[in-house]
Parts: sequence; C-alpha cells; structure tokens
Amino acid sequence: MTPTPAPVTLPRLHWGDPSSSRRALLVHGLGSSGALMWRFGVALADAGWSATAIDLRGHGDAPRALDYRLAAYAADVAGVRPVDSGAWDLVVGHSLGGAATTLAAAADPGWTHRVVLVDPAIVVDDRDAGIVRRSQERAFADNRIEAVREEHPHWHPHDLELKVDAVARASRWAVEQTSIQNDPWDVREAAASLTVPTHVLGADPEVYSLFTGDLADEVLRNPAIAMSVIRSAGHSPHRDKPEQTVARFLEVIA
Repeated sequence: MTPTPAPVTLPRLHWGDPSSSRRALLVHGLGSSGALMWRFGVALADAGWSATAIDLRGHGDAPRALDYRLAAYAADVAGVRPVDSGAWDLVVGHSLGGAATTLAAAADPGWTHRVVLVDPAIVVDDRDAGIVRRSQERAFADNRIEAVREEHPHWHPHDLELKVDAVARASRWAVEQTSIQNDPWDVREAAASLTVPTHVLGADPEVYSLFTGDLADEVLRNPAIAMSVIRSAGHSPHRDKPEQTVARFLEVIA
C-alpha cells in the first residue's frame, strides 16, 4: 500500500502589494529555488498582482524529508494558500513545479482559478531523465558562477547568482531521489483531468523541451489546456528568453 505523503510547510517569498485582489503562486523546478522565479514575480507585481514563490521540499530553505515522490511535492504545494485561505487566482509551475501544480490542481479544482505551466515535466522518459541527471550532476560538481555563465552566457546576472545560490542550498540527495523515487515519472492522467483554464509556455524543441511532440499532442486534447512555444528558448524560457516569455505570459493571463 502506497503511503499518503506527509506534507511539510514551505517558506515563501513575495513580490507586489500583499493586499492586491489578484494573487499568484510561483512553483520552481528541480534543483532550483523560489527566488529563481523572480521574472514572473516582478512582472506580476508590476501588473498589480501579489506574487508568492515557495521553496519546494529539499530545496532552498524548505524542510528536508525522505519522501520525494511527485505526490509529496504536490501535497506540499496544495497546502500553500493565500493568507485568507481562499483560492489562488493563478499558479505558475516550472518543470518539476509544473508536475506538482498539475497534480494539485487536478485533485482540487478550487485551489486555483488558473494555471500556467512552464515547460512542465508531465512525463520524464529515460532519455530526458538522463539529460536531467547529467545537468544536475554538472551543477553540483562545479557550482562556480563562471561555470554557470559559460553554460548560459545570455542569462541575467540575477539568474547566474541565484542559480549558484539555489544549488548551494539544495540537497543533492533530494534532487537525486526525486528522479529515483519517480520511476515512472508520469502525470498525464492528472493533466487529462484538469478543469481549470491552463496554458503551457513551452520551450523550443529545437533547443530542448520536456513538453513536445506526441506528449504535447496528447495533453492538449484536454480542452482546458492551450499552449504557446517560446522560440529559441530552452527548458527555462524565463531565463533563456525572458522578454519574450514575460510578454507572452502577460498576454495569457490578461
């Protein structure tokens, strides 16, 4: 019998006026941190929203645990509510955060009124798992800002600094276990059951994307889900092509 995940309480960062009537939650990806969702936080604050980012379990300042199943990440995220315990107007989830957001929104349609998934990890097959594993291994093996800049020369200085900080504060064991404990990694069933309006901001498959091809076609059969592709952007379009990503993001949520 699969045990029910025991949730942990996640730390928060905020952008914008906390009293705003429009409230968004930002959920980061594997090996990352809430702070690295700053592009969305700034854009939302500038548009009059209150934006909250969290550190996922095993990342940043969040509690450590033994359970790194997607269901555990989703249980944590589902427990994050606005200060008045109402619904979020928007939840934005990147990569792993997209998978956790998908599970949480499918399980409780009253948790958020809208979802944006940024190159979400709906399925991670053996090929992608290898690519992700090697990327994480490189990050932990050489966490100098010079190494991050060499791999991502066009990233904003904030992203370079925050990526180094995120890797330094993440649990390497937690990151490794996230792949090990989720075999298979597949939340297509939850995606198919989503009823809240959902938009995928996809990466360019010519660069690298987790959400493309037959998988994207299958998920997009759900009429609640639409998609845009950020051209020339890789798996983190908000860092690779921030202006284009933010512009399309604001169009989607307008």
